[in-house]
Amino acid sequence: MHAKVHALLLASRPKTLSAAVIPVLVGTAVAIYLGELRLIRALAALFGAVMIQVGTNFANDLFDARHGADTEGRVGPVRAVQAGLLSPQEMAVATTAAFLLASLAGIYLTYVAGWGVVVVGLASILSGVAYTAGPKPLGYIGLGDIFVFFFFGVVAVMMTTYVQVLSVSVLSWWVSIPIGALSTAILTVNNIRDREQDSAANKNTLVVKFGRIFGVVEYWMCLGVAFLVPLGLVIAGYGPWVLLSWVSLPLAYDPLVSVVRDEGPVLNATLGATARLLLVYGVLLAVGLVLSRLVLS
Repeated sequence: MHAKVHALLLASRPKTLSAAVIPVLVGTAVAIYLGELRLIRALAALFGAVMIQVGTNFANDLFDARHGADTEGRVGPVRAVQAGLLSPQEMAVATTAAFLLASLAGIYLTYVAGWGVVVVGLASILSGVAYTAGPKPLGYIGLGDIFVFFFFGVVAVMMTTYVQVLSVSVLSWWVSIPIGALSTAILTVNNIRDREQDSAANKNTLVVKFGRIFGVVEYWMCLGVAFLVPLGLVIAGYGPWVLLSWVSLPLAYDPLVSVVRDEGPVLNATLGATARLLLVYGVLLAVGLVLSRLVLS
């Protein structure tokens, strides 16, 4: 039993879960900025987001193995199904359980915030499965980057704000852009690292379609957008505190160099560094928004 639990923990990819936590943190900071913090709703959104991320990771583990994208030659972290740590049936049960747990949070948020939550929640879950499942998985036809930007950036941030303030916020839209961009950057590193194996498995990511240089440019653009948006927010009158996010800029140097220079397993560390950048950037952006609210008060 201990080995199975460890395998599930491995398959959940804990190092990537900042992509679920940070959008909720930033969306809640927007709610605080607007004077409408609802802590229980924020915690429910956090639980739902993490469970959707875990369910998506489980589904990727399962369906990438079925499609042959994960093989013994894999250069990324160990995948539970491919390595035989969990059977496909066990992973299918775990995937279903994660999405059902996410649905519990969705039921509560629907009760307090309306039926729009159902539409967004179902779309998030279905897209998480469709990322690697079905006859034309999103991740296999070059749509993975759009999926990540939209659902782990725009949707996650804006819906977290919405369930607390019960209205669409322009500010939540703008701050969702850097969060989505940095989440996409994590995926881009993954795709650069795995491009040869992905190509052999007919997994046509954007890096497979357009080449390694495209992936490097995409990565640099994602980070560039992330650090330009706070400047735009200051110009738009949201106060200088959002520039606290720039304190994370030194963390961008090594991964920016690495995606140009490195290949293979070395990029595992670059992926982790990008996830850390998202974590620190997001925390600082959230703190900046809260400080802006305190100054306004």
